[in-house]
Amino acid sequence: MEEIAFLLSNRIPRQTLTRFMGWFSGIENPLVARPALALWRTFADLRLDEAKKDRFSSIHDCFTRELKPGLRPVDPDPGVVTSPCDGIVGACGAIEGGTLFQAKGLSYTLDDLLGERAERLRQGTYVTIRITPSMYHRFHAPYDLHVSGVTYFSGDTWNVNPIALARVEKLFCKNERAVIRTELASGHELLLVPVAAVLVASIRLHFADVTLHLRYRGPNVIPCDARVAKGEEMGWFEHGSTIIVLAPKGFELLVEPRKIIRVGEPLLGLPSGSARAPG
Repeated sequence: MEEIAFLLSNRIPRQTLTRFMGWFSGIENPLVARPALALWRTFADLRLDEAKKDRFSSIHDCFTRELKPGLRPVDPDPGVVTSPCDGIVGACGAIEGGTLFQAKGLSYTLDDLLGERAERLRQGTYVTIRITPSMYHRFHAPYDLHVSGVTYFSGDTWNVNPIALARVEKLFCKNERAVIRTELASGHELLLVPVAAVLVASIRLHFADVTLHLRYRGPNVIPCDARVAKGEEMGWFEHGSTIIVLAPKGFELLVEPRKIIRVGEPLLGLPSGSARAPG
């Protein structure tokens, strides 16, 4: 069954179907949107009781839905970096000599993921958070941040589910992704790497006022100078995917693999004595 699932989700014209999904999901016609959403709810655990509104004009409108106010309280502890998204914790732990674990003996390097050497993170900490297609797809600032730049890579669109991760070497380094460079209010560097997947039509970044998609060629470097408060929305995916959080040495891992986590819940602890009060 795993092999069949892998073939169905990956041995297909991935980029063509992804572009098609970008067009199809934006159709604002009830004769298209209603049956598509009904089919989605039949085959997936799509819960819309948390959504800010109860009617959607298109599949895209549902994918990128906002939540009712107050449903994702953000941990205010200045010693805690919170989860930027809802998701399932995948591989996580120490970055050993610049190498990160992917799945079942497969690994990848920081240099391949980021497109350059990242010496300050080579002995740091990482967390991979997978957002399933039915989950909330917006992502938020995990701390008070200064965003200094984004590097966008237009790559492939492999599925990022566990089946594919166990079979495709360096999958995250092959897929479309954006490396968001930030500095915490504590002074530490933190990188957020949203990784797109099959049927993900684009990644929206509010602070850069740009929507990144497969038609861009990369790497594209987008300078930024934005300040984002802890818990503030930073952008969205247009389908399920993954965010990799990278922190330097000294951060404490507060989660474990297979944990279901939500926006605002504790993810990493700052190095002892380094936290600053917000603002």
